[in-house]
Amino acid sequence: MKTPALSRRDFMRMGGAGLTVVLLPGCAIPVIPKRPAPDLDAALGWVRYADGRYTLWLPRVEMGQNIITALKQIACAELGVPRAQVDARLPSTRDIARVKATVGSDSIKDYALPLAQACALLREAVARGGFDAQAEAPPATALRFLQPGAIAPRVPLEQGLAIVTGQALYAADVRRPGMVYGRVLYAPSTPEFESAPLSLDEAAARAVPGFIALVRDDGFTQGRASGLGIVARTPGALDRIEQALAVRWQMQDVSACPTWQAQVDVDRALARQGKLPHAVHDETVPSDGAWDLDLRFDIPPAAHAAIEPRAAVAEFDSRGHLQLWVGNQDVFYVRDVVAKRLALGEDEITVQAQRVGGAFGGRTICTVELEAALLARAVQRPVKVQWTRAQEFRQAFHRPPSSHRVRVRLQDGQLKDWWHAFVSGHILFTNAAMPPWLQSISYFLGDNGVARGARLPYRARRKETRFALERLPLLSGPWRGLGAGPNHFVTESVVDECARRATQDPLAYRLAHVEDARLARVLQRVAQLARWGETTPTNRDGLRQGRGLACGIYKAMSYAAVVADVTVDATGAVRVRKLWCAHDCGRVINAEQVRAQCEGNLVWGLGMVLVEGLRFEGAGVAATSFAESPIPRWDEVPELEVALVDHGEPPTGAGETAIVAASAAIANAICAASGVRLLTLPCKPELLRA
Repeated sequence: MKTPALSRRDFMRMGGAGLTVVLLPGCAIPVIPKRPAPDLDAALGWVRYADGRYTLWLPRVEMGQNIITALKQIACAELGVPRAQVDARLPSTRDIARVKATVGSDSIKDYALPLAQACALLREAVARGGFDAQAEAPPATALRFLQPGAIAPRVPLEQGLAIVTGQALYAADVRRPGMVYGRVLYAPSTPEFESAPLSLDEAAARAVPGFIALVRDDGFTQGRASGLGIVARTPGALDRIEQALAVRWQMQDVSACPTWQAQVDVDRALARQGKLPHAVHDETVPSDGAWDLDLRFDIPPAAHAAIEPRAAVAEFDSRGHLQLWVGNQDVFYVRDVVAKRLALGEDEITVQAQRVGGAFGGRTICTVELEAALLARAVQRPVKVQWTRAQEFRQAFHRPPSSHRVRVRLQDGQLKDWWHAFVSGHILFTNAAMPPWLQSISYFLGDNGVARGARLPYRARRKETRFALERLPLLSGPWRGLGAGPNHFVTESVVDECARRATQDPLAYRLAHVEDARLARVLQRVAQLARWGETTPTNRDGLRQGRGLACGIYKAMSYAAVVADVTVDATGAVRVRKLWCAHDCGRVINAEQVRAQCEGNLVWGLGMVLVEGLRFEGAGVAATSFAESPIPRWDEVPELEVALVDHGEPPTGAGETAIVAASAAIANAICAASGVRLLTLPCKPELLRA
């Protein structure tokens, strides 16, 4: 079939031996991400037609959420063609116009409609043999993908076969002719403190077989830390060169610096400041009078713990054009940062998106990508940089620790006064990318990432929730729902304790206070799923059994409720036996995809309560492997049962929703089994032995 003659303006690109190197310093002013909202004009560049086939350029990064399958389903339904006729591809920065980072669980919520409208216009253009400049986008009610039965209920996982057969999909898989391997070494200290190489054995490093270059570049900086680059012929040679260099580091004395525990201590902050500066609920709860509950919770830092360490490949061509292959949540931001730091124009850099083997908010800034580009420029050869697991722990940002004080007054068992104060490290205003002078803006504006999930979804006569921010010695930033996980854990633990004090059923107590009909709906659905109240856990064979419940709203758009069954043995060891989840993210496009996201969230919640906590000692992160910063093992994952609640509301987000309920449901079940309320994480067996 002849390709329709469409103008570029009307249809938005539809067709559319060793050496030592010393380089000049880069600019220290950070690049601010540009994140335009998706619209039809942008979507017209995501889907194209030529020679009887369609190409869908994915406007989202594929990092395990299976969005490439869901968006292709929408495109096929709207185009009216079989899946085999549509090629879904991850784009480079030259293939599509700028899109915002893949964050916020908004890929279906924000991208489904403009994609479907663009496909509808393309379908009509193909049928007519040309584009009608006067054609208007069809309204949502006329779109095919929203009609009953339009989306196939079960389709093969896009790129699934390639994944299981080990085909090259990830940045670490990229191979280029003449490619070598690089690493940037930093002191075993947080970048919040000054550090730099003091001495090294360069002669010993050069003698290592496979040595190519030792690279000194002022671009190797993280905060106040200065690094040193090495390049080798093989990844194994990098380890031997690093060992031979025996770098001694000059590091700032941190003995007089406050610890992160002291910085986020909520009681210390309240004694110093009185009322904390940033409000979630801004009513005033009287401080005089007795409290029925007065609890403090302390949440430690935690790593993202993606199975794939981050990697990037950089190559300059004969014209000086830079090509980058990256596993990052924002390829356009990577382009902006590298362009600025290397003094290149945007048209001199192409950043190709690859699949990401886990991100969870942790790959939103430019790190390994810049290192690869600087090393490739230095040696004039393609360079791959892949962080080690120790680098992932020491050089990435993590979930910030937080400390919470919650006080509640009850009246006839019902919530009367709710007062919640907490202190946290930054999330959206991450110190991994922002110097203190820029981050200081947050002390006036607050940090919505820190506040996420702190709004109480239950009725109370008065509500006051306030928080304070601290720039911490460890790097902190977005992690798995941002503040939603820790804040909901605290809120749902306290509400559960209120029900216990009032001697009421936790489900009935929540339903009596809930303010949102959709939240009540998922509570009722998970109760039905788990047969809540029909059976009572009984202790036997030395095991104490307990059942817990929790729920929550994610970003004021998606809803989840979870029931957990656990056992606690005589040693205090906890075993989660089963988790049930009811999940409402509006209209479901790919049910298997949403269930998989829920299951991941449930495992995150299990890890948050039972095992995850990143040890930070002195000037840096102490962990170098999963042995020292564990994640849940396969044998610790219980049976998972997920029910999707879809009453036809517009699609919202599924990526991180269930984390609002998973951790607290497990903690509430532990309390039901043992009588011990978890106030610090992760759970330690010695707390439960008595």
